[in-house]
Amino acid sequence: MIAVDTNILVYAHREDSEWHASASERVTGLAEGKAQWALPWPCLHEFIAIVTHPKIFKPPTPLPAAIDQIDAWLESPSVTLLAESPHHWQQLRDLLQTGRIAGPMVHDARIAALCLQHGARELWSVDRDFGRFPALAVTNPLA
Repeated sequence: MIAVDTNILVYAHREDSEWHASASERVTGLAEGKAQWALPWPCLHEFIAIVTHPKIFKPPTPLPAAIDQIDAWLESPSVTLLAESPHHWQQLRDLLQTGRIAGPMVHDARIAALCLQHGARELWSVDRDFGRFPALAVTNPLA
C-alpha cells in the first residue's frame, strides 16, 4: 500500500504548482486504480491548513474547494485512512527515540508511525526528512 504525504496532495491540487500535472496524474492514478492506497489523517489536516493559507498561496484555495478536494479523494473505493490506534504511541515513541526526533520533525514521525503501523510499504513524498525513518520506504514520485 502506498501512502501519500501532504506535499504531493498540495501539488496535485494547486494548478499553480510547477509539479501539478505530474502530481495530479500520480494521485489520480492511485484514486482510480484498484490497488489499495492510503491517506494519513495528519496529511489531510495539513493539506487544508496549507492550501487555504493566504500567506502561502495568493490567492489561497477557498475552504469549500479544499473540502471538495478531500471529499473527492475519499470517494476512491481503494483509499484507506490512516489513524492512530491503541498501539500508535509505542510505534511513535520508538521512532522518536531511534531517530532522535524533536521539534517540527515530530509531525513527520507521526506520519511515519501511522504508515508503519498500518502496513504502508512506501510513502510518496518530496520531503527528504523522512529519510530519518529507515523502516519506511520513501519515494519521490515526481522525480
